[in-house]
Amino acid sequence: MLGVNHSAVSEFILVGFSTFPQLQLMFFLLFLLMYLFTLLGNLLIMATIWSEHSLHTPMYLFLCALSISEILYTFAIIPRMLADLRSTRPAIPFTACANQMFFSFTFGFTHSFLLTVMGYDRYVAICHPLRYNVLMSAQGCAYLVTWSWIGGAIMGMVVTTAIFNLTFCGPNEIHHFACHVPPLLKLACGENVPAVAKGVGLVCITALLGCFLLILLSYAFIVAAILKIPSAEGRHKAFSTCASHLTVVIVHYGFASVIYLKPKGPQSLEGDTLMGITYTVLTPFLSPIIFSLRNKELKNALNKTFLSKLGPEKL
Repeated sequence: MLGVNHSAVSEFILVGFSTFPQLQLMFFLLFLLMYLFTLLGNLLIMATIWSEHSLHTPMYLFLCALSISEILYTFAIIPRMLADLRSTRPAIPFTACANQMFFSFTFGFTHSFLLTVMGYDRYVAICHPLRYNVLMSAQGCAYLVTWSWIGGAIMGMVVTTAIFNLTFCGPNEIHHFACHVPPLLKLACGENVPAVAKGVGLVCITALLGCFLLILLSYAFIVAAILKIPSAEGRHKAFSTCASHLTVVIVHYGFASVIYLKPKGPQSLEGDTLMGITYTVLTPFLSPIIFSLRNKELKNALNKTFLSKLGPEKL
């Protein structure tokens, strides 16, 4: 797909769970249930937004796009991870490894860009309510979503091309459960490996920190505007519209910082695997729960659209 470099290695062995032989069945069942719940939760959110006309607003359009990116991100990694947990030889072909890295980085960074766009949406809604319909028009929202996806694809292409244009001379055991950058760099050979490692790290950290700082800036203006609201009820109502997004941002960037900003040094295979799980499985699992429970409008719409059909006698 990416015109990857021809190396001596034709496939990689993913050994991320090899240190937990007795727990692999338990991990398989746990991650399968979490993955199915992640899919179901995001599909329910998308179906609710689609069917409930009161949710046809920019904020929920962005949430729908976020759910799509989350579904695709988990689909790029978790199904193969589940298959490898039940395999005696968890091998992945060279090209398939490059594809997995491209799609996981594409959808992962798309997720970060969409969270930034959602922060901007809340800033406009609270700080410039009279101009909201102009600034967040249908065309403007479509542009923001489109550029988030384009930005994610560019990040995926840059990182994957940089990594897979390196030469892999062998060994071929990736000390992770997916084609992740740091363990692949340890397998690469050549004088340009340190430069590529620094370049890829700089690009990823700059993109993540840039998004995070823009979100912080949005919320700095939001907090300043909320504090000017005279009534406690008004302040609570204004902040409640941001609570679910802010919680997801904290979870998303909290786990991302563990992956990308952890100090250099000897890391155990068990530690790297468990840290990877938090960002790959746990964060997508928590996201639909947070949006469903912390967003009052969405929670009410879910009850009206789906839960009422399961228990109509309660209404």
